[in-house]
Amino acid sequence: MKAKKHLGQHFLKSQSALNKINEAGDIKTNDIVLEVGPGMGALTEILLASAGKVIAIEKDRDMIPVLEEAFAKEIDAGVFELIEQDILKFDPVTLPFYGKQEYKVVANIPYYITGAIIEKFLSTPFQPTRMVVLIQKEVAERILARDKKESILSIAVKAYGIPKIIAKVPPGAFVPPPTVDSAILSIEDINRDFFANLDEALFFRVLKGVFGKKRKQIGGSLSEVIENKEKALNALEKSGIDAKTRPEDIALATWKTLVQAL
Repeated sequence: MKAKKHLGQHFLKSQSALNKINEAGDIKTNDIVLEVGPGMGALTEILLASAGKVIAIEKDRDMIPVLEEAFAKEIDAGVFELIEQDILKFDPVTLPFYGKQEYKVVANIPYYITGAIIEKFLSTPFQPTRMVVLIQKEVAERILARDKKESILSIAVKAYGIPKIIAKVPPGAFVPPPTVDSAILSIEDINRDFFANLDEALFFRVLKGVFGKKRKQIGGSLSEVIENKEKALNALEKSGIDAKTRPEDIALATWKTLVQAL
């Protein structure tokens, strides 16, 4: 079946990369795995051999009969569930085991909605314990902020879990090949411990507001976001942040101190 460009489809064919994704998930026989965009089912097949159950969310209705035929026995056995839906409209709290059992997200996701998918699963009330996603290498490196320049995405991921780049994946591992290099990103130990004594909504309101003006110095941008220059400057002073600092140069722990000061 031909990949659909408007859905960002690039089918992973490399057995080595598929195995590395599966291994990064540290999947046990009693685990429930949520797969986003199973496509032709190459990763699905491997996940089913490792997990207790796989739930796949697929937007492309043309893929549904292909997957239903390929995994008919697994569907009948109740170990594979296929849901036709846009992942951005899917709500994890609707899963029948919400509040009863944990789950993991493992997927080769469309690159154009990478940030939206990661944000969805990290911010939901029903978080996965781990995410393993195949994404654009440049985005994976930005999340780890190896150049010491932070972004909303990098700070958000680190606030909820521990990101690691497992392996790089070349364009030739896909059909059709993308124009960029890819990487397997694992986000482990996902939880809300970081927000135990912090207003989560305020944290992200400040973060998004300030990064929306990231070319500005923090003193001016924070004053605009909270609409109170004196309060902003006082909070920066208490947090030990120079008002001339730019948002991308502020580390996660310092952001926490700043929002607490507000």
